[in-house]
Amino acid sequence: MSDLRKIKRALISVSDKSGLAEFATALSGLGVEIISTGGTARSLREAGLTVTDVSEVTGFPEMMDGRVKTLHPKMHGAFLALRDNAEHVASMNEHGIVPIDLVVVNLYPFEETVAEDDVSLEDAVENIDIGGPAMIRSASKNWRDVAVVTDTRLYHEIVEEMTENQASLSLETRARLAALAYTRTASYDLAISSYLARQLSNEDLERLEVINPLGHLAFIELEDEELSLPGTVMTGALASESELPEYTTLDLAKVTDLRYGENPHQRAAIYSTGESDGIANAEQLHGKEMSFNNYVDAEAAWDLVQDFDELAVAIIKHTNPSGIGTGQSNDEAYKRALSTDPVSAFGGIVAFNHKVDAAVAANVIEVFSEVIVAPDFDEDALEIFRSKKNLRVLKLSENQRPKTQNHSYQYKQISGGFLLQDSDMHRLVPAELNFVSERKPTDNELRAMQLAWTACKHVKSNAIVFANEHQTLGVGAGQMNRVDSVRIAAMRAERFELPLAGSALASDAFFPFRDNVDEAAKFGVTAIIQPGGSIKDEESIAAANEHNIAMAFTGIRHFKH
Repeated sequence: MSDLRKIKRALISVSDKSGLAEFATALSGLGVEIISTGGTARSLREAGLTVTDVSEVTGFPEMMDGRVKTLHPKMHGAFLALRDNAEHVASMNEHGIVPIDLVVVNLYPFEETVAEDDVSLEDAVENIDIGGPAMIRSASKNWRDVAVVTDTRLYHEIVEEMTENQASLSLETRARLAALAYTRTASYDLAISSYLARQLSNEDLERLEVINPLGHLAFIELEDEELSLPGTVMTGALASESELPEYTTLDLAKVTDLRYGENPHQRAAIYSTGESDGIANAEQLHGKEMSFNNYVDAEAAWDLVQDFDELAVAIIKHTNPSGIGTGQSNDEAYKRALSTDPVSAFGGIVAFNHKVDAAVAANVIEVFSEVIVAPDFDEDALEIFRSKKNLRVLKLSENQRPKTQNHSYQYKQISGGFLLQDSDMHRLVPAELNFVSERKPTDNELRAMQLAWTACKHVKSNAIVFANEHQTLGVGAGQMNRVDSVRIAAMRAERFELPLAGSALASDAFFPFRDNVDEAAKFGVTAIIQPGGSIKDEESIAAANEHNIAMAFTGIRHFKH
């Protein structure tokens, strides 16, 4: 290792005290003088270590409930002074500033605090760290002379390198630590910015001027695995007239590396936004590690079943539903979902919106599935699933359900930027339907239309779904023209001998021509639900009337790309 710097003095001030005693003991054993603050100093003394209080260095006591501790020239001068600059050295000598070579700081738990549902603004503000980020930034700026540690997971590596190099750290290590440190402070500031922006009204936001620089993820090797501290790829929180933010944040921390991405030649990892909800934070109760594709499909499955108020089960394959069923029990709903397409269900994802019981678990394991997702599981059901070594079982609690549209955005990366949109949280209200045909639907047809429309929202465009009031009967996904989607959906239903006579058909977008209605009529469809809005709507309505089909317009489109 090149350009070693000996660590003689260390400033330690941490909120997260995991591994602190062992780390500080190792530093002390290498001859490092330890300076510390408040609770950290107490913790270190309780571990039997000799510690110098910051107040002894600065000549000022901690004050204002600990808000002012380290904001002093004798601290920041000790971080920022260039050791090979004669003028800096002279200033240190003149003002009694002794260099500090290692800064160990992790910040007040702001992100964890504001993640709590009942957090008050006062509590959130008190968890905004001031001195910590200031020390991190000062020390990181002088990374040629000073090492900065902002994560407890780095302690072992630091001690190991110092032990091998007579209490010294290399230039390469100091540079990597600085990159991680700046990433951490950027992430921290953005978390604060985003939280405060959410507390303001739209009017307040329109008066707020926020411009933040683009940030980047930083990486460092840690015991044969890559450690990524939180990073940003988009920043800011200024609202515009469109009510979408002028600047937004995407704040990510690596959870774990994955075996590979969509294909074995692609690298992949999963990152968390730090929020407590969603598939990224699901509790895995059983099975081998999740893959990239498992996460994508599990997300699609979980989102789908959350759109049903009644008990529902969905089976997903490559993000499209192969079948959806409702019923009085999980077992009844699952059997209906499976009957839609028992062939495609092989290797799929099964999602429940109610607690899973042993009766349905016994049937589920009869078909090979990759992942089971549910809000909860009976212990007997878990025992059944555990009989399948590789079956992944995910639990997501009630508070991990999708958020409301006002607080949920979707991002899609394109070359050179991102697309952002509100999540599609729209749910059908039957009373708002526009019945455009001469014949109005029966109660059973209306329920079938509602199920088909809910399912259609989760099918890749062009999407067509046949359904009765209890289950999907055929799904036509991702075709380049809508008539082909109708034919494919019908073909799937006929393949598994599911009767289409008297069924409802849903289309995610309007019918551009009447041929879709004519094609549906061939299979016995008696009700159609679609957005409407085509310049040839009258032709489709006329076709529905000719075939005695009840047709409803939703006024809402559900494209999914």
